[in-house]
Parts: sequence; C-alpha cells; structure tokens
Amino acid sequence: MNGSTDPLKTTPLFFGPQHPGVTGNMSVEMWFDGDEITRAITHVGYLHRGFEKLMERRLWIQNFPLVCRICVPESDINEECYALAVEKLDGIEVPERARWIRTLVLELARLGVNLMSFGGQAGTIGLGTGAMWGITFRDFVLDLFEELSGGRIYHVYVQPGGVRRDLPEGFKKSVLSVLDKIGERLPELDRLTLNNAVFKQRTVGVGIVKPEWIDEMGLVGPVARGSGSRRDVRKDAPYEAYGELDFEVVTEDGCDIYSRALVRRREIDLSMNLIRQILDLMPGGPIAVPLPNLTEWRIPPGEIYTRVESSRGEYGYYVVSDGSLRPRRIHVRGPSYVHAVTLLERMLVGANIADVSNIMVSLTTCPPEIERSR
Repeated sequence: MNGSTDPLKTTPLFFGPQHPGVTGNMSVEMWFDGDEITRAITHVGYLHRGFEKLMERRLWIQNFPLVCRICVPESDINEECYALAVEKLDGIEVPERARWIRTLVLELARLGVNLMSFGGQAGTIGLGTGAMWGITFRDFVLDLFEELSGGRIYHVYVQPGGVRRDLPEGFKKSVLSVLDKIGERLPELDRLTLNNAVFKQRTVGVGIVKPEWIDEMGLVGPVARGSGSRRDVRKDAPYEAYGELDFEVVTEDGCDIYSRALVRRREIDLSMNLIRQILDLMPGGPIAVPLPNLTEWRIPPGEIYTRVESSRGEYGYYVVSDGSLRPRRIHVRGPSYVHAVTLLERMLVGANIADVSNIMVSLTTCPPEIERSR
C-alpha cells in the first residue's frame, strides 16, 4: 500500500469487479504514474459475506448447505473441513469406504478448478480459446458431480460420519471416460499456452513471488509451490485416504506467473493419476454411520483446528463447541486473504497496468473467504 497518491502526479482507477480479469466480485483501487502502479488497495465486495457469524447461529447440521458457498468453484473443501471438525469433536469414526469416496470427491473438485484456472490464465492475456477449453473440460467434471450428488456446483455431499449416498452404478466408468476425454485434449491446451511465445512473454519474469515472502505472509498452494515451497497438507498431514496414495508434491522454482501456471498444469496430471489410483483401490462397505437426532444434536465442549489442501493451498477451520446446539465460534482460514490482499497489494506496486489481471488470476482467489466474518 506504499506509494504516492498525489492527484497532481498520479491517476486513480478502479479495476473490477466488471473486468473479466478479476476473480469473483472483488475490485482493486489503484493509482498510476503513467502506466506504472504506485499504490493498490483491494476491495472485496459484498456478494457472499458474514459466513462465520451465520454459522454460529445455526444448528450444527444446518451449516453444511451454507459452507459450500464460501468458495463456489471448490465447494467440497468447506464441507470436508467442517465435517472433519465436527467428527473429531464428537468422536465419530468414518467408515473406510466413505474416506475413499471423500478423497475421490476432493480430487475431482481440484481437477475441475485447476482446469478452469489454467485456462483462465490464458484467457486473461487474450488467448480466449484456452479459457473456453478450460471451462469446457471443467464442465465434464461437473457432469460427474451431477451424476454423483444431483448438483453441479453445490453438492452438499460430504456429511458428518461419511457421505450422503454411495457411488451410482457405472460411476467408475463415467469417471474414466471423462479422464480419457480430457487427457486427449491437454496436449492441445499445452501448445496454446505453455508452448506459446506470447504466453511466455506475458508470464515469464512477471508477477514475481519472492521465496522469502512465503513464511513472512503465510503463502500456500501453487502460489508458494511456484516459488520452490514443498508444503502440501496432503503430504505433511495426510487426511482421509491420502496417506495410502502414491504421489509427489508438485513444485517449480521460477517464482513467476509462468511457474504458477506450470504448477497448476502439473497438478491436473497429478489429480487424474490420483483419481485412477482411488478408483482402483476403492474398498467396499458402509458409506456412513448413524447420527443422533439432528435437531437435538449437541457436540461435546472443545476446540479443534482441521485443515485440508485446496487447489489454492492450505484451508483450515477453527471450531469451538460449548456443548450447545450450535457452534460457539467458527473461524475459516482460506488462502485468499493473504493472496488477494497482503500479497497482491505488494506485488502490484511497480507493475504495469497491462499485467494487473494477469497477476490477479495467477493468485486464484475466492472473495467470500476474505469477507467472511462481517
């Protein structure tokens, strides 16, 4: 937020929320000296907000249709995080098959988001075909979610003690068919983006995230792994079935937009590999355990922090129970706050106006994660 705002020397400008390069309903207020940014302030907007306080006024079970709205493109991570917290506080043991199905759902969600984000990185510099392909590929994944849960965007599928329903008949075949369909077209997407001279000129050496910023600002996910970090909750603190899967953490050390795009592209391949592993190793058995009367469900007093690895990095829930019918306190730790406020405001100073949307998209944010408590 440093820099001059002298009206005789700088030009003020709001970037977003209507600009297609802005992720979600947020906007950035900036001041320019010529075409160089001298100061930037993030404004989150008010589309989805106040989730934490809303959750503290609802029964434990009523929050599951609510939490998925905190990050629309990847709703399942909020269901998972909240379910883990409730289960650990109440001592609920999740059946083995349910753990594997949850892992499948989380990787399908990650695949869909990374396809959209990777294609969107191309779209923001004018390669609209990449954006359309990314959305189309994600739609194939949403078809699978519709077959599984009945919903394309909000699934409300993960619940305390397991999942809402078992995999439908023929679901494995459907998933493998989608993976094959996407895999056939990915080389074309690579030629359009990673191997494209224009894409490289607009991303290599642009939007640098210095490695020393990772710990200083708490950066996570592809933003951190694109600057050499190896942190990944799936490896560092395995949950569900991740401890039984064979994979390595994807990292790059270029520190720029190109490196972050490359991390997301390699994450697409990783998710497709993990999904195939999960389908091959999927055990049988029950998918959920019986729950008490949900209108009278009291969670024992205590506090817990649960975390998962979203497509944007570590995602955590701090949940406190006082033994009543409702949560005493809930705090959501999403990556968007540090990425879209602390980091973005620092990165934009000195950047060119033409690179604003390019930098913003490389950080992939969900604004409701920021405006969540008021």
